[in-house]
Formats: sequence, structure tokens, C-alpha cells
Amino acid sequence: MYRINNFLDNDDVEILDSLGAYTVFQYKRDLSVTKKSAMNEYFASQMNVKLKQVICDLDKNDVTVQQGAMQWMVGDCRATTGIKGVGDLIGKGIRGAVTKESAIKPEYTGTGQIVLEPTYKHIILLDLESWGHQIILEDGFFLACDSNLKQKAIARSSFSSAVAGNEGLFNLGIQGSGVVVLESPVPKEELIEIELEDDVIKIDGNYAIAWSGGLRFTVERAGKSLIGSAASGEGLVNVYRGTGKVLMAPIL
Repeated sequence: MYRINNFLDNDDVEILDSLGAYTVFQYKRDLSVTKKSAMNEYFASQMNVKLKQVICDLDKNDVTVQQGAMQWMVGDCRATTGIKGVGDLIGKGIRGAVTKESAIKPEYTGTGQIVLEPTYKHIILLDLESWGHQIILEDGFFLACDSNLKQKAIARSSFSSAVAGNEGLFNLGIQGSGVVVLESPVPKEELIEIELEDDVIKIDGNYAIAWSGGLRFTVERAGKSLIGSAASGEGLVNVYRGTGKVLMAPIL
């Protein structure tokens, strides 16, 4: 049995969001300041630049987190590699190499709570049910997810989408029923969600941070011809076709 005092019951803490096994909270003010840093911290707080953390409740679900993201844990928590054999180890190693994500992400089981490292980035909780049970993430946005979800490397729809778009050949795809936690430089309030039904969206730049697994992603010329692209002042754009959703940041 354990009891945690002066944590979520602290009057300097406020809960921002909660979904499944995850609770997101932030500190209203940074009280650990010096005379020299007080002014900077004050104005940072006024602009909503505040430290945030995620609590993972293992009583609700086993969780998988980004390597190095755990700060502390309490209760009967057990950390594993999640590797189920030599083949799984090789597969995760290859997936990590091609997606630029950590090859082995710790999986936590048992009972108790895991608290992740504080961050000034924004935490986004997504239910995969609303994404057709499959989502594809841009590199660097994954923070945690339910351990029952399947992670795999998703190949680009065409070679051009990697070479022409100055991207890798693969993205991290997550499938199943559960919750995914993203770490984003842009707050949820500013993210744009576009729902497509047998339609297309073209984005000039890597502003899409996540999209449904059913969408086809390519990189194409902005115009139908080289002259048209030159005349429009645009070159290559990221194109998402089909039925599904795209989560887009207005600026990165």
C-alpha cells in the first residue's frame, strides 16, 4: 500500500486531461527559481510555458513508454523490454533503425503508477478508436501508449515521398484499440484536424504530425507540371488521399 502526498493535491498543480490509463497535469508556476531567473520564469508562465507531466496508472492498463521517459514509479511496477524472442528483437531493431525511434521501448506491468519526465512540450492524448484503430506518426512525437497496441514500421506509399520530401522511407504506425500519448511542440488547442472522405489534402511542409493508417501518403509537385509549380511559387507538397483524418500543426 502507498500514499502520495503533496502531488496532485498540491495547489500549484492542475490536471489538463485524462484518458484511459493516462493523466496529464502541469505546474501553474515554477516555484524553484532564483532572484536572477524569477523574471524570466514569470513571463514564461504568463505565456503558458509551463512544465507538464504524465501519470500512467498501471491498474488500468500496462503501458509502453519512450526510452528514458520514466522519472519515477511507485507500487508493484515491473519494467520489461517487451521482447518476445530473437525474431521480435530483430524486428524491433529494424523498426527502430528505419523510423528513427528507439528500438526497444520499456513496457511496464503490474500495479501502481509511472510518472514520466517533466517537459515544456504539450501532451496530446488520442483514442485510436476515433482514428480507425490505426495511426501513423511523424518522427519524434511518440511518448507512450497502451502495451496491447501493435507498433510497426509503415513504409511510405512511394519512393518519391521519401526522396523528394527529404524524409525517411518509414514512419511509426500504431494499431489496435487503446490510447496513444504524443509529445508535441504545439498545444492541442492549435492543432487542426482535417477529416477526409474519399478526398485529398496537400500540405506544403511536414506540418502533419499524425494521420490515419488508411490514408495514402505521397509527395508530388504542387502544380500539374514543372511550369505550373514554378508559377505558383511552390515546389513539392505532401499529399494525403483517401478516407481518414490528418492532425496538422499550423507551425512547427
